[in-house]
Amino acid sequence: MDGKQRLALAALSTVPFAMVLGNSMLIPILPQMQRSLDLTSLQTSLVITLFSVPAGLTIPFSGFLSDCLGRKKVIIPALLLYGIGGLVAGAAALMEWGGAFAIILVGRILQGIGAAGTAPIAMALTGDMFQGPVRSKALGVIEAANGGGKVLSPILGSALGLLSWFAPFFVFPVINAFSAGAIWLGVKEPEGLRTRRGIREYLRSFAQVFSKKTALLLTSFFAGSLALLTLFGLLFFLSDHLEQRYRLDGILKGLALAVPVLFMAATAYGTGAVIKRRALLMKILIVSGMGVTAGALALFPCCRTTFFFFTAVSAIGIGTGLVLPCLNTIITSASDADERGLVTALYGGVRFLGVAAGPPLFSLLLGFSLEAMSWVTASASAVAAVLAFAFIRVRDISAQSSPQSRR
Repeated sequence: MDGKQRLALAALSTVPFAMVLGNSMLIPILPQMQRSLDLTSLQTSLVITLFSVPAGLTIPFSGFLSDCLGRKKVIIPALLLYGIGGLVAGAAALMEWGGAFAIILVGRILQGIGAAGTAPIAMALTGDMFQGPVRSKALGVIEAANGGGKVLSPILGSALGLLSWFAPFFVFPVINAFSAGAIWLGVKEPEGLRTRRGIREYLRSFAQVFSKKTALLLTSFFAGSLALLTLFGLLFFLSDHLEQRYRLDGILKGLALAVPVLFMAATAYGTGAVIKRRALLMKILIVSGMGVTAGALALFPCCRTTFFFFTAVSAIGIGTGLVLPCLNTIITSASDADERGLVTALYGGVRFLGVAAGPPLFSLLLGFSLEAMSWVTASASAVAAVLAFAFIRVRDISAQSSPQSRR
C-alpha cells in the first residue's frame, strides 16, 4: 500500500467513524433523556430504532445510486444530510419546542436516511480501490474505524452529557462536515466502474449473484445483523445497568461502555490483518466468533462478580470482532464492481436493521428476566454459528469474483 492509498484509506475510515457515532454517542445519555422528557424505556429505544430502520430501508437505494453515479456523489451529500438531522434534533431539545421528542425523532429519521449513504458505500468504495490480500487488510481498517468510533463515542457522549443530555446532537454536523471534506479531497475514485445498464438489467444481474450464492449471502447477512443486534442490545442494557448496579455515571460510565467495543475494535483490526482472503480461516473465525458470543451470553446471568461480568461483556466484543471483518471480505468480493454497491448496501441494510432491533428486543426480553434476555440471544448466536458451519462453504468463498474488478 503506497502513500496515496494510505491517505485515501484514512479518509475513508472517517466515514464509518462518523456513521457509528449516530447511535453509540447517544447511548450514555439515554437515561438522562428518559428522565428529562418523561419517557418510557420503549420510547427511549426509539431514538436508536428510528435512526437505524430508515437507514436499513434506504441503503439499497443508496447502493444502486452509487453503482450508477459514483460512490463519492452519494457519500458526501449523505454525510451532510446526516449532520443536518443532528442539528434538527439538537435545536428541538435546546429551544424546548412543543413536542420536542417528536421533532427529535424526525431529526433521527433524517440522520438515518443520511447514514444509509455513508459506511456501506464507503465499504464498496474500499472494495473498488483495493485488490487481492490488501483488500482484506483495508476492510479490517474500515471495520476497526467503525469499532474505534464505538470505543470513543460512549466516552465522548458521556463527557458531553455533563454539559447537557442533548449536547451530542450538535457534534454530528462538525464531524460529518470534516468527513465529507476528507472524502472530497483525499479519495480518488477509480474510473470506469459505474454501471450503465437499465434498472431491470441491473437487478437481473444482481439476482444472478444471489442465485449463485444464496446460502452464502443469506447466512452472512443473518450473522452480520445478529452480531450487531447483540452488541447494541448489550450496550443499551449496560447504559442503564451500569447506573443501577455500579452507580457509574459521567466519564466512568462512558469508559465502562467502551469495554466491549474496545475489544471488538482491536479484534477486528487483527482479524482483518491476518485473513487475507483465506477461505477456510474466514469460515473458522465466523463460526468461532458466533460461538464465543453464544457462550458469553449464556453465562451472563451467572456473572455475579464485577470481574466475571466484564469478562463476559469483553468476550461478546471479541466474538463480534472475529465475525465482522470476515463477513465484510466475503460480501465485498461476492460481486463485480458495478454490482458491488447494491450487494454491500443490502448487507449494510440488514446490519442497520440488526442495530435497530437490538435495544427494543433486549428491553422486551429484560421485562421477563435477565435470563430470558441472555438465553434467547445466546440461542440465536448458536444457531448463526451452526448455519455458518453448514452454509458458508470454502469452495464458494474461494470461487468468488476475481480481485480484478470487471471494467
